[in-house]
Amino acid sequence: MKASASPARRRRSVVLLWLIAAPLCGCVPAPQSHAPPITGDAVIYVIGRGWHTDIGLPVEEVTGPLADLEHDYPGIRFMVFGFGERNYLMARSVGPVEMFTALLPSKSAILMTALRAPPTEAFADEQAVTLRVTQQQLDRLAELIWRSLERTAGGAAHRLADGPYPGSVFYASNETYDAFYTCNTWTARVLRDGGLPIDPRGVLFAGQVMRQATQIAAAQVRQDQ
Repeated sequence: MKASASPARRRRSVVLLWLIAAPLCGCVPAPQSHAPPITGDAVIYVIGRGWHTDIGLPVEEVTGPLADLEHDYPGIRFMVFGFGERNYLMARSVGPVEMFTALLPSKSAILMTALRAPPTEAFADEQAVTLRVTQQQLDRLAELIWRSLERTAGGAAHRLADGPYPGSVFYASNETYDAFYTCNTWTARVLRDGGLPIDPRGVLFAGQVMRQATQIAAAQVRQDQ
């Protein structure tokens, strides 16, 4: 009987597979949903920040336990959430070791950023797409993000550390990050499970998320015409 591969060899195989697949996946068109986008009076934001994507929610319309995260930031209007590999996301400097380690199954974190201006203004140098949703969809999105957070024995979100800039904080996530479940996979899955016509299958890169978000935004504009 052939011996099974060692854990170290399996890890090397995962890294090699990801490095081979990455350029290919970046060129794969984003899956397209033929479901008509549901529009409502509430808005959310999908933000592309280089290789990374975030979800932005308006504080005034966020209900449930996720709303508790705003209490440390009086006067904020928006909360932006981004998922990532914990050590990589929280590292002050990133080298080859952190990059390769991030591809292996590991703990994750969510960076929450408190904003006083809309994401379209706060991230003016980045791509921010505005999507209209129903209040029910927004409530579901808030619930899904809350469920992605690790909680303390008292039921509060497990705060890890202050974020890299004022108004940001790292929270522990209860999900596993790896080469095939990235920050962008998480964004696409949360949006899909929240009721938006986004397909998370095969999504690894920011461009795959942003193309789908842009298509939905364009379809919503056409519906209004």
